[in-house]
Amino acid sequence: MTQEQVIQRLKDGNARFAENKLKGELQDDSRRSELVSGQAPWAVVLSCADSRVVPELAFDTGLGELFVLRVAGNIANTDTIASIEYAIAHLGTEVIVVMGHESCGAVGAALAGGDNGYNLNHLLAQIEPAKAQAGSSDVNVVVKKNAELSAKDLYDRSAILKGAVDKGKLKIVSAFYNLGSGKVDFA
Repeated sequence: MTQEQVIQRLKDGNARFAENKLKGELQDDSRRSELVSGQAPWAVVLSCADSRVVPELAFDTGLGELFVLRVAGNIANTDTIASIEYAIAHLGTEVIVVMGHESCGAVGAALAGGDNGYNLNHLLAQIEPAKAQAGSSDVNVVVKKNAELSAKDLYDRSAILKGAVDKGKLKIVSAFYNLGSGKVDFA
């Protein structure tokens, strides 16, 4: 598939999800057997760890189709970047979607400020650039800016990803998941 076809496939799957018309394909024992020898996911999704946001369902995909990383605030940290580099360099995936979501708790916590302990403070500090650049204290505006900046971080902080984008072998996009409707808006 071309990069545009991959994005269209994600959009089509999301439309089925939002309309409660999931196909639910590639989720059985025969698919598991097919994947024992390897994987070839056609998209990477970096999304929030929020239990309400499940990329495989939101895009109506089956086993082996998406390479999914989930971390609160969908931040591009060293570990998520390294995992994504693996998918691009070793699995041949050509599309990355960085997906924020409506009413993100991590972004809300970053907006609220305060001391949340060492580990959470470290994670929330990575959302500060979006908070500063969003020009708004509305959580959803900051979520969208955070997804955009995380997508930019993937490019800026990885020679592997930057090289693939510059050669036209990789496309990185941001997206926003609407909790109520299940609809994903691509930037």
